[in-house]
Amino acid sequence: MAYILGVGIATLDIVNYLDSYPNEDSEVRADAQQSSRGGNATNTLVILSQLGEQCEWAGVLASDPSSQIIRQDLQNHGINFQRCPVKDDSITPTSYIILNRRNGSRSIVHYRDLPELDLAAFKRYDLSHYQWLHFEGRAVNETLLMMQYAKQQQPQLPCSLEIEKPRKGIEKLFAKADLLLFSRHYAEAHGYHNAAGLLHAMQSQAPHARLICAWGSEGAFALDQQGGVIHTPAFTQSQVVDSLGAGDTFNASIIHNLLKGTSLAQALHDSCYLAGLKCSQQGFNNLVERYRQRDS
Repeated sequence: MAYILGVGIATLDIVNYLDSYPNEDSEVRADAQQSSRGGNATNTLVILSQLGEQCEWAGVLASDPSSQIIRQDLQNHGINFQRCPVKDDSITPTSYIILNRRNGSRSIVHYRDLPELDLAAFKRYDLSHYQWLHFEGRAVNETLLMMQYAKQQQPQLPCSLEIEKPRKGIEKLFAKADLLLFSRHYAEAHGYHNAAGLLHAMQSQAPHARLICAWGSEGAFALDQQGGVIHTPAFTQSQVVDSLGAGDTFNASIIHNLLKGTSLAQALHDSCYLAGLKCSQQGFNNLVERYRQRDS
């Protein structure tokens, strides 16, 4: 079991379930609605906790009633958040999500006015306690300071970085990470039509990092130490129920497998399987238990 610190945001997700995506300027009725904790970093920590790792979240909490949903969920999954700063008179970041039951796709409108974790707050964490450090690629300037500080304090501490969106200046973070987890969204926004093209282009920016890119229905890709492409197909489901958080699930499984010393090819395989399984259920509860029962 490793002690993992995840840096990023937690949100309140308000999910509306519809039979199909609505037309613009229309009024529709949702079949169901659910409010739950969300946010990439905390999603990843929830899966890591299910996989048996000890997890702590570094982020900012609001003081409003909605933050209680986040606190309770993290507590239920055994994730430590006691060192997180709390901002009074603030509002929990909220994602308004339309989930299409027909194909499991989701569309998200996100609102936030809560500041993100800064270097001063990050310095409260004794990095010698952790075996892995994971960052969401956001708040680029402050994240760069935190990653630089981590390398100064604990140069041997493995550090992963999730690159989901094409944020301005995010490329300056790449050289500070030991593992880069790219999304298809990021690749296509930069003109890459396949994962291999992106990964080969990124080698020069992060020559010492492991490079991985998840490509949705086409599976996941990575570069081996010789620059060769490793590919694992997606684990397809007969019915996609909820794809929300599948990428975060994939990232968690990659981290867990690399901590165990699993080969990169096997890590890709296991992570695609777990992410595919996530798409067959709502939320994250008991996901790893289902995964471990696959061969029983």
